[in-house]
Amino acid sequence: MAEDFETAFEAYQDTVRRFLLRLTRHPDLAEELTQETFYQALRHWKSFRGDCSVSTWLCTIAKRQYLNCLRRAPELPLEQIPEPSTPDITDALIDSDRQMAAHRLLHQLPEPFREVFTLRTFGGLDHRQIGSLFGKSDAWSRTTYYRARQMLTRMAKEDMLDEE
Repeated sequence: MAEDFETAFEAYQDTVRRFLLRLTRHPDLAEELTQETFYQALRHWKSFRGDCSVSTWLCTIAKRQYLNCLRRAPELPLEQIPEPSTPDITDALIDSDRQMAAHRLLHQLPEPFREVFTLRTFGGLDHRQIGSLFGKSDAWSRTTYYRARQMLTRMAKEDMLDEE
């Protein structure tokens, strides 16, 4: 089994590192999280059931490592987060005056909306990949992401009204 892990490590190390670099926008942090991802993968290698591809499984572990890192260090500079692809509520996550308010809104989203939104916006995953991580279809991912954006936009509007 160790030989299979070594093969997977060689085959997917760059994929996982690039995935984490897209999430963190910080090469040193991405490297550290890549090492932690493969450490966790090695610890749980025997429990990998093959329900998804090895790369999807590894990226799921990497995503968990990244989210754990954010929970442990909420002061991680937000300028390290990649720029969103759509000009909407996600712009608030880049604007330094509104970062904390936007993050509070994001953390108020219920699961799976928060995670799908985070994976799509910050992780750069496509809907097929996100659906696969959840064991769902890409249509489910699209719908969940759309609803998360709607919820965030509504929450942001309510938040702005409260400030006035």
